Amino acid sequence: MLEADAKALNESFARYIRDHVPFVTLKAAMTLDGKIGPPPSPSRNPSALVTGASPVWISSEPARAHVQELRHQNDAILVGVGTVIADDPLLTDRSGRPRRRPLLRVVLDSRLRLPLESRLVKTAQDDVLVLCSFAEEKKKKQLQNRGVQVEQIPKPTSEGHPDLAAVVRHLGQREITSVMIEGGAMVNWAALASGIVDKVFLYYAPKILAGSNSVPFAAGTGFARLSDAATVKATRLHRFGEDFAVEGYLTDPYAE
Repeated sequence: MLEADAKALNESFARYIRDHVPFVTLKAAMTLDGKIGPPPSPSRNPSALVTGASPVWISSEPARAHVQELRHQNDAILVGVGTVIADDPLLTDRSGRPRRRPLLRVVLDSRLRLPLESRLVKTAQDDVLVLCSFAEEKKKKQLQNRGVQVEQIPKPTSEGHPDLAAVVRHLGQREITSVMIEGGAMVNWAALASGIVDKVFLYYAPKILAGSNSVPFAAGTGFARLSDAATVKATRLHRFGEDFAVEGYLTDPYAE
């Protein structure tokens, strides 16, 4: 156990030194049946920013407090712009502990849809990085004037989204040694499909949403065969009140 704990303390450094890319953790909170949210409301404009709304949490307060510890352990948090539009998160480290470097808040935003009135933009102090595929100059300047970094990732995917393998290489060039993905269903699938995920930390609440329209943990095409599925190894279980979490690895950061 002590050996495993010691390795966990240095896994980000080991990954970065070996491959010059950050160690990537995929984090999500979901129901027992793997849903990260109820069906989208038909009355909501999907391009409208939700502001002032009280969040409805799947996970418990102890689990959410532990998320802050995970954020504290990482150099960057990465989300898709859809999460920002839907939830208007701050994506800050609220652990209350001193950091060795400011937390970088990264948004994947193919066409610069990030709302200027979002809390991310309003609180940006050169610690928000927007990675896009196509940079419209007027919106780019508006964001930059508000303290947001905007950079274009070359060679987007066939769907026009930033290529996640290129994204992690870019973050590695910035000397980001660890990043936690807190995306929605499409970002989660894109991360798994691209093979960039080293570790998962999945929180489960004792709830069942059911329904084909509830939001799954990972959407997209999925793996075609069970033999192709991402395999989680060296799993550990954690309890947070009535919630529990599964921690495990898709890659070995110490493997040669």
